Amino acid sequence: RIPQKGETILGGDFFMFPGGKGANQAVAAARLGGDITFVANLGSDLFGENALRQFEAEGIHTQYISRDQHNPSGVALINVDESGENSIVVASGANNFLSPAQVKSALENAPEHSIVLIQLETPIETVMATAEISRAKKHQLILNPAPAARLSDEILSLVSIISPNETEAELLTGCAVTDEKSGEVAAHYFHQRKIPVVIITMGAQGAYVSTENYRGIIPVQKTKAVDTTAAGDCFNGALAVALAEGFTIERAIQFACSAAAISVTRMGAQASMPKRNEINFE
Repeated sequence: RIPQKGETILGGDFFMFPGGKGANQAVAAARLGGDITFVANLGSDLFGENALRQFEAEGIHTQYISRDQHNPSGVALINVDESGENSIVVASGANNFLSPAQVKSALENAPEHSIVLIQLETPIETVMATAEISRAKKHQLILNPAPAARLSDEILSLVSIISPNETEAELLTGCAVTDEKSGEVAAHYFHQRKIPVVIITMGAQGAYVSTENYRGIIPVQKTKAVDTTAAGDCFNGALAVALAEGFTIERAIQFACSAAAISVTRMGAQASMPKRNEINFE
């Protein structure tokens, strides 16, 4: 089990896997057939070197990944209990120094109507710049608000799709999301801030979606969870690929749920991401 405050317990095995929310999502999307450009900061250390090689091996475009000479690569320390649930502490390192200028360079060279997927492990001013440029360039912006942080109405009004999990949705809206009714309440908060599509991932229940034309929970296939680490990242990467391929939002969520259901049956973050031919999806 996860230790309580002030408690030390004996654990099991120790593993080291490549991770990071943005990196996990980029790898998930690449393995599922997306044409992915990743914008990020890595430290000039062994972790950064290994990460860069991994991205290149996955077929991810890396020309906008910078190497920070002064700060280490970001690291996440993850406890996983016997049911597969986890708790995470992040030391952000170089991620804290990803600048608006770096993002601007990448986005201004991206094709019009690209899908842009962003998280909150980078500075809020960089998130804001991404949102502003994406709107100006007519990109569809997916904001995965993880880890959850206070966001201005100005930022939210520039988002096309927001995709928190139930914990993040509660932190942002004040509404505990446990079922379809509470999902609707939380979604209303985001709709009031001009976000047209709200997706709240709810673990084994699936995902609650609220759009102009559809509201409800889209279920996920039942699997035995070994490690839920990065399941949300897998979902978001898959969602971006499906939308880029022209899926409707409902079909895109079904595809993303199918990918995430596979990821939880495996240990690790990027290591758990499925390839396209593993997903039984018509």
